[in-house]
Amino acid sequence: MGCAPQYKRILLKLSGEALVGDGEYGISPEIIGAIADEVKEVRDLGVEVAIVIGGGNIFRGVAASSKGMDRASADYMGMLATVINALALQDALENKDVYTRVQSAIEMQQVAEPYIRRRATRHLEKGRVVIFAAGTGNPYFTTDTAAALRAMEVNANVILKATKVDGVYDADPMKVDNAVKFDELTYIDVLKKNLKVMDSTAISLCMDNNLPIIIFNLTKRGNIVKVAMGEKVGSVVRGIS
Repeated sequence: MGCAPQYKRILLKLSGEALVGDGEYGISPEIIGAIADEVKEVRDLGVEVAIVIGGGNIFRGVAASSKGMDRASADYMGMLATVINALALQDALENKDVYTRVQSAIEMQQVAEPYIRRRATRHLEKGRVVIFAAGTGNPYFTTDTAAALRAMEVNANVILKATKVDGVYDADPMKVDNAVKFDELTYIDVLKKNLKVMDSTAISLCMDNNLPIIIFNLTKRGNIVKVAMGEKVGSVVRGIS
């Protein structure tokens, strides 16, 4: 492991489900506190950290629309769920003396700043953690796509996609014993094999702008720091090298 971090600016993509812990829904104070500890460690290394968080622990727009709810309405409700998660994570970070700003793609000035790219970049330059809430602000787009979009807008060097497994497999390792892990993949591999890394819109955006994605296990303590320092953790998706 080198002395200096490999990345100057990262975008961490967290799923809402990662915040649940042992429950079925909601936010686990222990889990969100542990995530805040890791983010603080990375920030203390001098890495600039932006975060996009999902809302699946509170409300899933796709699931609701499959049961008959209007898709756009369901997606807007999902976006509001991400704001709740962003505020919870902001609180956990600021309890650890990490200056944090929440920027929402849907304006709600009492609780969050509106998303302004230049302001977000300035916060990052000043060492503040920026949490992007409410996805892209548009229905039919996932928070994965929001992560890819925001990463490119703020010139992040890499997307760190935090999951419950330690990389990308050819089958669900929770269900298939002999599932094979990929250490490195191209964007085309992910699209052709229909691997559930991120949705196809997000992968295409990253491919068009040659933005690498590292998929790793969030539940293993210290992994975010290891990835930021350039250690081989999880699976990497990038262009043909």
